[in-house]
Formats: sequence, structure tokens, C-alpha cells
Amino acid sequence: MIASLQGRIASTHSDHLIIVVNGVGYKVFVPEPASFDEASNADSFLHTLLIVREDAMTLYGFHTVDEREVFETLLKVNGVGPRLALAILSSITIDNLRNAVISERAEILTRVPGVGKKTAQKIVFELKDKLTIGLGDAPMVALNDANSEVMDALVSLGYSIVEAQTAIQSLPKNAPDDVEERIRLALQYFI
Repeated sequence: MIASLQGRIASTHSDHLIIVVNGVGYKVFVPEPASFDEASNADSFLHTLLIVREDAMTLYGFHTVDEREVFETLLKVNGVGPRLALAILSSITIDNLRNAVISERAEILTRVPGVGKKTAQKIVFELKDKLTIGLGDAPMVALNDANSEVMDALVSLGYSIVEAQTAIQSLPKNAPDDVEERIRLALQYFI
């Protein structure tokens, strides 16, 4: 199996990148291809997972081993394939995914494109005991009703779930409970 690749990123695309290793270009599907730097000619290192199917061999790449392990764990959920697992990792940080699973907040997962209510509930149910190890130090912002409405508003304005969560986390502790005011304060994060 191909466990890692180190080489120059030749190009990035919407869902994959091409990494050249000793003159051979590998097509690697990654979460958030834009996070990989093709401008610098420095070598990039990817932790990879090769999935062999009857009709294809597909390579998936990740920044960290933890990201690859969470991807593999997501694949064990019935109904979650590699594309959906990549979409989840592109939309939600690993710590926030773990917190959503532990706190049984399936509605957070429904904000990921392609994840419906039933799939989100299945992910939460099946991963409840599998994602608790390695919980990060930065807990997910508590999504009370006001914060949930703020997140929905920011996502509907075109911000990603990660950006919306970061903006909500930047709200001052003494921010008012008024949803409109919280949205206004959250939008200031992007200025």
C-alpha cells in the first residue's frame, strides 16, 4: 500500500491535486485542495490511503495521520463513501466533528453538502464510541439556539461551516443573546 507521498505539487483542482514524485504524477483526492501550496517548489508531504475497488485504484491524501484515521473511521459508517468522507473533512474540523459526535449534535453534520438528516444521525450513532480518543484541546463553540441561528445565517451567506464556527468563537463572552446582534458581531470577524 502507498502510506505516504513526498513530492512537488504540480497542480490543484476542485477535489484533487497532482503531486509529482520522482517524475511520476499521482492524482490524489484531498479535502480542501486549496490548502496545499503549489506555488512553492518545496516538497510537500502527504499521508495517503489507497483504496482498491474492482474498477479503480484511488489515492486519498491528508495533512496529518489523524486526518487519515478519521477518514478511515468515517468510511466504516454504512452509506458513507470516500467522496462524502472528504466532504465532511473539508467542511468540519476534526475536533468539531468529534465534539458533534460526542454531544450527539447530528444537525451540525447536516450542514455538510451531501449529508442528510438520516446519514448524520447514522454517523453520530456509529462513531459515538470511536471518535472520543484524541479529543482536541479546543472545544467546539457551544451551539445554543442563538449560535445555531448565527451559524445558519453565515452559512447561507456563503461562508463555510469552519469559517462560521471560527466567527462564532470570536464573539466576545459578553455578546448579547439577540441573534441579529450576534450575526452583526460575527460578520465583523470577516472584515
